[in-house]
Amino acid sequence: WLRRTTHYLFIVVVAVNSTLLTINAGDYIFYTDWAWTSFVVFSISQSTMLAVGAVYYLLFTGVPGTATYYATIMTIYTWVAKGAWFALGHPYDFITTPVWIPSAMLLDLTYWATRRNKHMSILVGGTLVGLSLPLFNMINLLLIRDPLEVAFKYPRPTLPPYMTPIEPQVGKFYNSPVALGSGAGAVLTVPIAALGAKLNTWTYRWMAA
Repeated sequence: WLRRTTHYLFIVVVAVNSTLLTINAGDYIFYTDWAWTSFVVFSISQSTMLAVGAVYYLLFTGVPGTATYYATIMTIYTWVAKGAWFALGHPYDFITTPVWIPSAMLLDLTYWATRRNKHMSILVGGTLVGLSLPLFNMINLLLIRDPLEVAFKYPRPTLPPYMTPIEPQVGKFYNSPVALGSGAGAVLTVPIAALGAKLNTWTYRWMAA
């Protein structure tokens, strides 16, 4: 009973820490002066971060649905952060909560459909997370106000004067941030998912010690 309770507490703790990393990785999540061109880097960081934690806990519990549970906690805490920033006077779109849950559901579905096959979860599930997350998040990003408009209208007080954007940087580097983010994410998320699976070995050794 104690180990089971500790395990679920670990899920919450890691998910909360992942949320904090998310806010830093996305520069307050999509609210960047160059949001469209940084979308690829954001997509890779988000898909790999989701995969390593979700795969770890999914294989640890052996229960399909754990990955979605993990992503849901991340989403809830990001909404808490969004509300906190809004309460401090920032615009509502200052933080846009990333869409982790559908990608986590695909990982759970892969694990369930392959009869809890660890290697298929890493290969297929990791690939699906990397492919799908940029797509879901770009749809999410299109539904809010233009990030550049927000960036110019509400400059961050912590931004030093020499870093204030001078001109829009839309599309300067990437013609298709979703395609590039999905392609790179699909490749990089698989080894990171394998790392999440490997963490189970270390956890079991720690528990047996």
